[in-house]
Amino acid sequence: MNEERRIAVEEVDAVAAPPKARVEDVTETFERKRDYLTGFLTQKPEAHPAGEPGGELYEAVITALKEIYDPEIPVNIYDLGLIYGVDISADGHAAVQMTLTTPHCPVAESMPGEVELRVGSVPGIGHAEVNLVWDPPWDPQKMTDDAKLELGML
Repeated sequence: MNEERRIAVEEVDAVAAPPKARVEDVTETFERKRDYLTGFLTQKPEAHPAGEPGGELYEAVITALKEIYDPEIPVNIYDLGLIYGVDISADGHAAVQMTLTTPHCPVAESMPGEVELRVGSVPGIGHAEVNLVWDPPWDPQKMTDDAKLELGML
């Protein structure tokens, strides 16, 4: 660090402007192809597997779940956030993970059975299984905005 740094300053009167590009200066001709959107616009949306989110079978199960209403709250159980997951295997086995608003819910015995019957009645579902879980516990934050609006919480 004993070396001294020197900054050299050079003063000039003017700087020559860089040459501007001219269309006439181009010797080669390039043909511009307008194919950048051709493939994009003709592309068809990917088909979702039937049991995956977005697939027909998965959406049919969700529609069936949206037809089940909590008897104490005028909102379906899917929008209430009681459904934690829906897994559908390739052979038509549906596994639904769900919870209830409280462990002492009056429909604790009947609701899982109703969910199993409704999901099992969807065409394409061979067997339905409902797993009732308590972790994580349900809270009102799990509700969709539609459910909150219906209950006057928004």
